[in-house]
Formats: sequence, C-alpha cells, structure tokens
Amino acid sequence: MSHIFGRSTGSSLPRAVKGDGPYIIDETGKRYLDGSGGAAVSCLGHSDQSVRAAMHAQLDQLAFAHTGFFTSDPAEELADLLIAQAPPGLSRVYLVSGGSEAVEAAIKLARQYFLEIGEPERHHIISRRQSYHGNTLGALAAGGNAQRRAQFQPLLIETSQIAPCFEYRDRGPDETVEAYGLRVANELETQILTHPPGSVMCFIAEPVVGASLGAVTATPGYFKRIREICDQYGVLLILDEVMCGMGRTGTLFGATTEGISPDITTIAKGLGAGYQPIGAMLCQGFIYDAVSKGSGFFQHGHTYMGHALATAASAAVLKTIAERGLLDNVRVMGAALHTGLQAEFGHHPHIGDIRGRGLFQAIELVRDCDTKEPFDPGLKLAASIKQHAFEAGLICYPGTGTVDGLRGDHILLAPPFIIDQSHVDELISKLSKAVEMALPKV
Repeated sequence: MSHIFGRSTGSSLPRAVKGDGPYIIDETGKRYLDGSGGAAVSCLGHSDQSVRAAMHAQLDQLAFAHTGFFTSDPAEELADLLIAQAPPGLSRVYLVSGGSEAVEAAIKLARQYFLEIGEPERHHIISRRQSYHGNTLGALAAGGNAQRRAQFQPLLIETSQIAPCFEYRDRGPDETVEAYGLRVANELETQILTHPPGSVMCFIAEPVVGASLGAVTATPGYFKRIREICDQYGVLLILDEVMCGMGRTGTLFGATTEGISPDITTIAKGLGAGYQPIGAMLCQGFIYDAVSKGSGFFQHGHTYMGHALATAASAAVLKTIAERGLLDNVRVMGAALHTGLQAEFGHHPHIGDIRGRGLFQAIELVRDCDTKEPFDPGLKLAASIKQHAFEAGLICYPGTGTVDGLRGDHILLAPPFIIDQSHVDELISKLSKAVEMALPKV
C-alpha cells in the first residue's frame, strides 16, 4: 500500500522509472511519448546530458545556501541570462521554487510598490475569466478558473475579471478580428472605472492562455491596447508566462511576440525543464528602485528561493536551448504539429477549433461544429481522451470548463522542444485513436 497522498485518491498510477528523450518509461518497460511535457514543463525531455552534468558539478560544490545570508554563482548567472533576453526594462529577477510562488511574489511586490511610492489605496486586482495563475490562495484569487476557485471561495480575496481574448468563442459574426480585440481589451478600462479612482493595483494575464482555455492566443494589437490602458490609469501590468514562457511559443518570453514589456512577469515550468523545481518573477527597474530607495526590503521570501542546485540546472537549460538552436525547432516543429493536427482533425465533426503558437497547441471538442455547442460536462470527455491516450502510450493534458468554467473540453499539447517529425506523427496518430475511442461513449 502506498502512503503517498496523490492528486486523486481513486487512482493507481504506474511507476515512472526512467526518461529517454521525449519519453517516460514505467516499471514494466512501457514507453510514453510526453506530448504535453507533463504540464508544459519538460521542454528538454527527460534525459538531457548537459543539464544533468551541470547539476552533478554544482552538487559537488554547493547544494544550498540561504539567500538571507548569501548569493551564489549559479543564481547570479541565471539572472544574467534571463535579463539579457527579457523584454526591455525588466532588470531584476526574484527566484522562487515554482509558478504559484512567482505569482504570489508578483502580487505582493505590486502592493508593496504602491506603498513605497505613497499610493496605499491601490490594492485591487483585475484578471480575466478563464485564467489560471496558480493554486496558492493569492494566485487562485487572482485567477478566473471557476472550477478551481469554487470550494475555496470563502478564503479568497475579492478580485474582478473581464472577458478573455477568445476569438473562436466570442467574436461576433460581423466583427473584424481587430475590432473584436479592441472591444475586449477596452473592457479593462471599463472595469477600472467601476472602482474608486486610484484603487486598482494591477492587471494580470497570460499572453497565451494555457490550462483553462487551451493555447488561446490574443488577437493582434490586443496586448498593445492593454498596455496603453494600464499606463493611462497607473495600473501595473503583470504577464503570467509560467506555462507559455521560456520558449514554449517560439520566443523565450511570450511578451516579445506581443511587442510589449510588462511591469512584472512570472516564469516557471520550462525554466527548469523539470530537472529541478524553480520559478522566477522579473520586474522593471523602476519597481525595484522604489523598494530600494524606500524601505529597502521586500517583505516576502521563501526558504528555497535562489537554490544553488536549482539555479545551476536552470542556467544549463537556458544555455542548452540557445546552444542547440531549440527555439528554431519550436517554431518549425510547432508549425508541423499544427499542420498535422489540421490534416487529421480539420474536418472532424467534433473538433471545433485547432489553435496555438509554437509547441503549445490545443484542440477543442464540440458536439456540433456549426453551433459550437459543447458536450455535456457529465461525460468527462477530455478525461476519457486522456485515459485512452495514456493507455496507447501518449501523455496529453486534458482541460474542462473551456467555455464558461463548467462546460467545454479541450486537449492541450506541449511536447518537448527536442521532438522531430516522427514524434509529431506518433503524437497525432495516438491522439486521433484516443479521440475516436472516447467519442463513441457520447
């Protein structure tokens, strides 16, 4: 009997024992193509020699030194690597152990910044419906994922949500793409004006929405308008790139594609590629300077932040991505994956949309393609596809509540950056069979 308290109390999971490139191997020798990188984490696969060597070398020198007393060479190197490629103005890196921690740090820094500059009335957070920013209470409150929030609602601070930029679902039949994007972006201004002047602290959004909507990209110009609104009303813009950042969409930072710089951004998952738990918050120089010239102390912290072994692994991940030209492969194989999904599912009667950017792709399942009517949530279609795919040796990431937090199913794909055409073909073949095996049940 296992003493592990797992994610689900009703399942017995196979035991993973080895990694081989984009595959995980269980104790029976069965191989699973990791078509979702776990949760968009394992961007280098599961057996990268350069990262493992860097970890061994660091472990021989130093595993941990508390950041209340020391900095370390790998932490400094990692920060330098990130800032060298970050959007303009981002100049400081706050290292943590994961995505939820990074978002918590971002929210608390936003609050402290306004205290430091003499605007203590700013405290309100605006986000988007169907967003997900983490599972700690602050991050959960900031997000708009109805399913994950529901049972913890009494514990969550009050926040406001506006519509996501979800063209497939929400653009009107007579509305241009540009007009639609402007309309939903302007909801931010409308929402700001419903609050007392000078009370809104920040707006947080994912450049490409991950778990809640399934690889939904914004329309062109949407985020530029969001940036303008934030600047006009003195609101900090936080971009959550925990899932979509670190090369997943073809550029190291998703904000680069949108042509903007956030005030604060959060990263994790691909930052450590699964070799060590790590996350980070990056901020603009003016925010750091406000703290530095004010109290001189960020009232926040975690024991394992800036962990030497974790930062050594992460620095090796970033260098491996650069030295092997893997961002090019993300763009090339991302296009191949999207093309392959279109060929396989483009005329499928129950695949309503195929979307994404780079190696961050998704299919949305519908009962009727013309009406976009979702399946009954009670059917648990996405979970069924996940199970059939897993039995066939494919790991994919199911999503539910795609439409409104309760209805809708999608499958998210985020394979490692090292894949080639043979892996794309295998992924699509196994996913297609899983979809067909799940659909007869409906």
